[in-house]
Amino acid sequence: MQERINKLLQEVETLAAGTKEQVEEYRFKWLSKKGEVSTLFDEFRTVPNELKKEIGQKLNHLRTKAEEKINELKEAYEARHQDTGKAVDLTLPGLPVAQAGSRHPLTLVKNQIIEIFSSIGFTVSDGKEIEDDWHNFSALNTPENHPARDMQDTFYVNLNPEMVLRTQTSSVQVHIMQQQKPPIRTVSPGRVYRNEAISARAHCQFHQVEGLYIDEKVSFADLKQTLAHFTKEMFGADTKIRLRPSYFPFTEPSAEMDISCTICKGKGCNVCKYTGWVEILGCGMVDPQVLINCGIDEKKYRGFAFGMGIERITMLKYQVKDLRLFFENDVRFLKQFTSA
Repeated sequence: MQERINKLLQEVETLAAGTKEQVEEYRFKWLSKKGEVSTLFDEFRTVPNELKKEIGQKLNHLRTKAEEKINELKEAYEARHQDTGKAVDLTLPGLPVAQAGSRHPLTLVKNQIIEIFSSIGFTVSDGKEIEDDWHNFSALNTPENHPARDMQDTFYVNLNPEMVLRTQTSSVQVHIMQQQKPPIRTVSPGRVYRNEAISARAHCQFHQVEGLYIDEKVSFADLKQTLAHFTKEMFGADTKIRLRPSYFPFTEPSAEMDISCTICKGKGCNVCKYTGWVEILGCGMVDPQVLINCGIDEKKYRGFAFGMGIERITMLKYQVKDLRLFFENDVRFLKQFTSA
């Protein structure tokens, strides 16, 4: 696969286009869902684990080069055909003032989530979208070659294996634990990135809100009651929750939380796959090793953590069935939230 990637990189460098149609042909050939780059990413799943980092970096480099080259060809074509001699009639009336916009549905839901947790004492913390490997992985119990890293496909920055686009906002919590002494009670909203195929249910960029509470005598019961309060405030007093055992490298024990389907009210529909339940977040008690990594006395303090995708919450709240709509800036879609 490495030889194929190198050959394609050379081909990208030699691309040239004289017409708009040629530029579009290149875009389709290289960047479409069935293009050269997407095909390689599909094949990437079969690459041995010991080669994934090296080949993954080269694949990201190829995609970046292809995007830059095609954008360069497009801009060059537009510059050549720009009509600079067209006269402007300054006596014509001005363009009408555009209609005022509205808040994006993801922003509306993010603000509501923050408001709910702020009302019970959580502060809001923000952090960098470009993180070093230690804060994004190692401090959270996922050192190099740990099997848990296979759960996330990572974007590396400038082919540097030590710098990544964060895959989770848990990295913000690591900074908080290093800088503050317990008690700590905070939520961390933000954009995260994972190298995934874009579909109605997944995207290479999305938004998370992760929460962290560390203090003496914190228990799983505290976690359950916190999430139950959030669920009823967000989806209504009649919404039920259930916790299922799961695995996350930075919490032990770990669980995934489901809520009764807000569309069919638990009776069963295609959204909940006729189970009456929809998974919305992962959670658990902070692993003592994570506390040690961040310089917190694991014998004195305990904590819980949780994380949810804002897109998932928004889809359930507004009954949106295609996640891609949040990123397409289609005014017909966004206008529906003007009065939200």
